Amino acid sequence: MSVWFEGESNIDCDIGRVKRALDDLGELYVGVVGLMPGMTSVELVEQGSDFVTIRTNEGLMKRTNISKHVEDERVVVELDETYEAGSKVTATSHFLDEFARSDTAVTHRLVMSDVAAPGFLGFFYRNLGSSKTGSAFLKAYQAYLEEQDG
Repeated sequence: MSVWFEGESNIDCDIGRVKRALDDLGELYVGVVGLMPGMTSVELVEQGSDFVTIRTNEGLMKRTNISKHVEDERVVVELDETYEAGSKVTATSHFLDEFARSDTAVTHRLVMSDVAAPGFLGFFYRNLGSSKTGSAFLKAYQAYLEEQDG
């Protein structure tokens, strides 16, 4: 497993909110992806118990092999993602999201690994996009979960 991005943030909500959000993966991922920079259109195409397909203004995102491990004070979600950004680039990666209750909030740790993106544009994404992309996911989760908590 080659780590591409690892970071964490604090989310002003309780662990119960995270657990409730994971009850509907389609709604959660459409909400989170919709808060990413540059996303003007995000719609759910299909979902099942362990996969979600989302169409954005940039392309088609397939999140598969979604597994959830839920404990009293912690939730871990792992998934594989394929993102076809038009005809320009297709990126694949593995996500690990860990949400843990802290004294006043939830700590969200995100690890993105095994990133692959072929071609010229893929080269730039693989080599220059990790911090921007990972930080954007952390901020989007924070905004989504804090907005939903109230």
